[in-house]
Amino acid sequence: MKILLVTFFFLSFSSNAEDYFLNLKGKPTQGGLIIAQTNNSAVVKINGKKAHKTDDGFFMFGFGRFDEKPVHLSINFNGIAYKATIPVTTREFPTEVIDGLPANKVTPPAGVYTQIKADNVKVAKARSFMDYRKDFLQSFIWPADGRVSGVYGSRRILNGKPKRPHYGMDIANKIGTAVVSPASGIVRMAETDMYYTGGTIIIDHGYGLTTTFMHLSQVNVETDSYVKQGEKIGEIGMTGRATGPHLDWRVNLGKTRLDPQLIIEEKHK
Repeated sequence: MKILLVTFFFLSFSSNAEDYFLNLKGKPTQGGLIIAQTNNSAVVKINGKKAHKTDDGFFMFGFGRFDEKPVHLSINFNGIAYKATIPVTTREFPTEVIDGLPANKVTPPAGVYTQIKADNVKVAKARSFMDYRKDFLQSFIWPADGRVSGVYGSRRILNGKPKRPHYGMDIANKIGTAVVSPASGIVRMAETDMYYTGGTIIIDHGYGLTTTFMHLSQVNVETDSYVKQGEKIGEIGMTGRATGPHLDWRVNLGKTRLDPQLIIEEKHK
């Protein structure tokens, strides 16, 4: 058994004698996504659970907003067990205080709970696919031009009431600003009138990685359609429970909510 402690942003580990290798790319921090590659014939387990791996050895794991425990990798190759431990670094997140909102923007009326429940079922289904495509390996681009007006992980206090952390990145711009797909993928959901998020699109980029686009004024794609990176999918709006025109962009790996700003390599325009 060989053991490796991983602490770097990008790391490559190899053993020439057995031709074993492990490459890791990403930020091991709360909200971070790690894309790894090892030998295509190796069996990989993440925290004891067998990983979904591409035919050329790529697999993914991520760290949630509150994760503090390391990820343990077990990789069996040619009868040898290799172990890797990836510690997670914690972050300090800002607090957003918004006052003067209408009451229905803070606590929804009882009459809409049925719609909210139905919306949540649709979102969960759209994020549940395990499609073996490798669109996630593309370098993600910004989905829209604009000013970053909200960040991942921030605590929100609305009219004095603490709410759940914000799990997306907000990009503010005028209504009608084009929104494009940051990477290629299959549209798993395209809705125009969800209670919280209004016009909403979810795109599946393969192996459980999805991106979500909220508060859209226009939805220009249909469920089950395939979109290419950079293709227009909608327009910025303020539909749903939005207080101004912006795009709320989110990234999920299965049920793990990730920070969109950590997966974009290029700087904002």
